[in-house]
Amino acid sequence: MPESSSTAPVPETPSAAATVIFREKLWPTVGVWVIAAGIAGAGILVFAPISMPAGYTAAGVLFAVMAVLLVLSTPAITVTGDSLTVGRATIERRFVGTVQQFRGREATAERGTRLNGLAYLCIRGWIDPVVKIEITDPSDRTPYWLASSRRPDELTAALSSDRA
Repeated sequence: MPESSSTAPVPETPSAAATVIFREKLWPTVGVWVIAAGIAGAGILVFAPISMPAGYTAAGVLFAVMAVLLVLSTPAITVTGDSLTVGRATIERRFVGTVQQFRGREATAERGTRLNGLAYLCIRGWIDPVVKIEITDPSDRTPYWLASSRRPDELTAALSSDRA
C-alpha cells in the first residue's frame, strides 16, 4: 500500500518588494458630483411634460449611471518596491527615472504647452497638481508619465526612495 502524505500547502508570504509604499485613488471631487446631479436633474425637464414621476425616474437613472461610470473609471496610483502602477499602466521601478511635481501654472503648462505627444497621461481635471515620471526603458518610446495626484509630495518621495 502506497504511503500517503497529507502536506498542507504553505501560504505564500508577500515579499518586501510587493509591499505597497504609496497608494492613492483619484476620486471625483464634490463639485464633480454636483455637476453629475445637475445633469441628471435635466432628465426631469425632459420628461416633465409626460409626467413628473417619469421625470424623477429619469433623473434617478441618469444619476445612477453617471455615478457608476465615475466610480468605475476612477484610477489608482500604486507604488511598490518593484513596480509602479498608474491607472491601467504598470512599469518596473528600475525603469523610473527622475520624478518632478508641478502645481498651478506649471502644472497647466505640463498638461498643455509642454506636453510631449508620446507621454502616458492619467490626469483628472479636478486635481491640479501633477507628477511627471521619467521612463528610462530603452525599448519604450514613452518619455514620461504625467499623473494627477492630490499628494504629489508623498508620491515623489515614494518614487525617489531607494529602489528594489
